[in-house]
Amino acid sequence: MLEVERKNVMKGWLYLIADFSYGEEKIKKTLEAGVDYIQLREKDISSAEYLRRAKRLREMARGFDTKLIINDRLDIAMLCDADGVHLGQQDIPVKDARKLLGVGKIIGATAKTVEQARQAIKDGADYLGSGAWFPTETKKDAVPIAEEVYREILAVAPIPNVAVGGIDAENGGRPLACGATGLAISAGILKADNPADEVRKVRRLLEEFFSLRK
Repeated sequence: MLEVERKNVMKGWLYLIADFSYGEEKIKKTLEAGVDYIQLREKDISSAEYLRRAKRLREMARGFDTKLIINDRLDIAMLCDADGVHLGQQDIPVKDARKLLGVGKIIGATAKTVEQARQAIKDGADYLGSGAWFPTETKKDAVPIAEEVYREILAVAPIPNVAVGGIDAENGGRPLACGATGLAISAGILKADNPADEVRKVRRLLEEFFSLRK
């Protein structure tokens, strides 16, 4: 795990998954409220538009203590000088991405099984994302993860694990109780009328759970 990330593990990660369909103003308000990571995940747009949005988010995130992660697209992550990339099982393998990005960038990997988690660790991932925990509008075809499988993944993976899938301030305690490092949230924050309030709610939830782990 990158040294720069160690401090955040102790307080819990608030990991926002964003796309520009929610509007720049809402994204800006979440940055102002304070998120540890913001992942840009865009679908069904051209590569040129994806890069434009990535560069725009790079500029928006400057001045905040927020790491920019690009979903799926290693090329976009490199071209916009993102802090890292998140790779799914159908994307470029983690070990190949590491060759291009080097040791100074963050690589996250989706792991829905123990085998996937072990492979990601072997290949050099910095953190894992595991789910889906709850039904989600963002990925309607996401397969739910059983709590026992999640706990097994945590048991074999010494790197941070962010729970993902339909999570919000109301239900996020469930994966945190299992031992999640943080919560990856999209609509649960950005679909709200006041996303900054939702950020603060999740922050309080994280503080509550992580104070008990000390």
